[in-house]
Amino acid sequence: MINLLLSSMMLAIEAQKVVELRMVRLAWGGPEGWAEAQSMVTEKVSAAGEAMVTLSSGGSPEMVVARYREHVAANTKRLAAP
Repeated sequence: MINLLLSSMMLAIEAQKVVELRMVRLAWGGPEGWAEAQSMVTEKVSAAGEAMVTLSSGGSPEMVVARYREHVAANTKRLAAP
């Protein structure tokens, strides 16, 4: 239980960087901003579906949080690239 709490707290902290980077990308506008807006919605729907499948197939909340953290790390890397 403590692991879930700590992992969730880390997810919240790590997600703030993605929010920051996405806001910058959206503020720039243009084709990149539009593509990011579409990507953001698609990724959220996909991640929610993945979480539902994980939980309904017997996975733990810890597994869901760990997977979300992987998504956040990938987005941070992608959005921070020049």
